[in-house]
Amino acid sequence: MHFRTKENSTKLNMLNNSNLIDRIRLPFRKEKELFSAIYEITGFYPRNIEFFKLALMHRSVSKRNAKGRPLNNERLEFLGDAILDAVVGDIVYRHFDGKREGFLTNTRSKLVQRETLGRLAQEMGLIQLIKSSDHSTSHNSYMGGNAFEALVGAIYLDRGYQACMKFMKKRILKQLINIDKVAYKEVNFKSKLLEWTQKNRVRMEYRQVSQSKDNSGSPVFECVVIIEGIEGCKGKGYSKKESQQMASKDTLQRLRREPQFIDAIFAAKTERTKMEEEPVQTVPDVEGQEDFIIAPQDQAPLSCPQLGGSSEVQRASPNGGKMEGADEEFSLDDITAIPVEKTREEIIAEAEAAAFAEEEEA
Repeated sequence: MHFRTKENSTKLNMLNNSNLIDRIRLPFRKEKELFSAIYEITGFYPRNIEFFKLALMHRSVSKRNAKGRPLNNERLEFLGDAILDAVVGDIVYRHFDGKREGFLTNTRSKLVQRETLGRLAQEMGLIQLIKSSDHSTSHNSYMGGNAFEALVGAIYLDRGYQACMKFMKKRILKQLINIDKVAYKEVNFKSKLLEWTQKNRVRMEYRQVSQSKDNSGSPVFECVVIIEGIEGCKGKGYSKKESQQMASKDTLQRLRREPQFIDAIFAAKTERTKMEEEPVQTVPDVEGQEDFIIAPQDQAPLSCPQLGGSSEVQRASPNGGKMEGADEEFSLDDITAIPVEKTREEIIAEAEAAAFAEEEEA
C-alpha cells in the first residue's frame, strides 16, 4: 500500500514536472518561431530578439514597461526611416552613376514610400508577425510599411549599418525589387494631385517662386502648390515640370499625414462657395424703365446764352452724350436754330412793305 502510494506520487510528480516543462517550453517555442521568421526575412538570426519583438508591436496593443512608458514600434520606426533613407540613398547613388540629383531623389522616394514598403512587408510575411488589435489591422493601411521601417531600426541596433545595407541589397533589391524598373517608371504626382482636387471640387494652381542656376550653370526652378488659396509644398527641379512634380509629391504626402491641412482647405472652399452662392438682395424690375423716351420738360433748350449755352443745337440723350444711331436714322444736318441770313435788298424791301402797311392802316 505504501509502495503504491509512493509510485502514484512519483507518477504525479513526473506529470507535474512534464506540465511545468511544457509551460517553460511554450514561450521558448514561440521565441524559436520568431527567430526562424526573422531569419527567413532578414537572412540572419537576431542577437537581441527584444529589438525585433518591439519592432513588431503596434501601438494598438497598449503595453507598457515597468516605468509605465508605452511599448510599441514608433521609436524604432523613426530610427528605421532615417537609416533606410541613408542606405537606399547610398545604393541609388552607386547604382546610377552620373545621374542628376533630381533623378536620384525621385528614385529613392519611390523605393522608400509607404506604399512600396507596405507591399514589401506583405510579400515577406512581415505583416503576419505584427502584434496589434484586429480593428487596427483592418483599418491601418500603413501598418506594414511602418513595421518595415521599425524592422530596419531593429537591424541597425542589433547588428549595425552594414547589416542594414546587406539586408536591403541581398533580400530586397536582389529578390523583390527591380531597381531599374522602379527608377524609370514615371509616377505622375501632378496628375494624382489634380485628380484629387477635381474629385473634391477644390481649386488648385502652381506658382513659380524662383528661378536660379546651380553650380554647373543649369537652370533650377522652384514652384509652390496653392489649393483654395492655401500654400501647400514647394518643389525644385531642372524644369518647370519637374518642380511641379516634386511640389505635387510633397503636397500629396502632406495631405495624407496632416488632417489639419485638409481641414483648412475645405474650410477655405466652404467660405468661397458661400460667397459665390450668396443671393442678391435687390430684385430687378421686370418691366424696366424706358429711359430712351425723352419727356418735353426734359428737353434742353436749343440756345441758352444766359446759362452759357451755345447757339448750336443741343439735344438730351439717355447716356448724356451723342444719341445712338444719330448719323443714320436721326440726322440733324437740315435743322438749324438760326434763320438763314438775308441780303440787304431783301431787308429794305421788307421794311418798305411794313411802312406802307402801317400808313394804310392809319
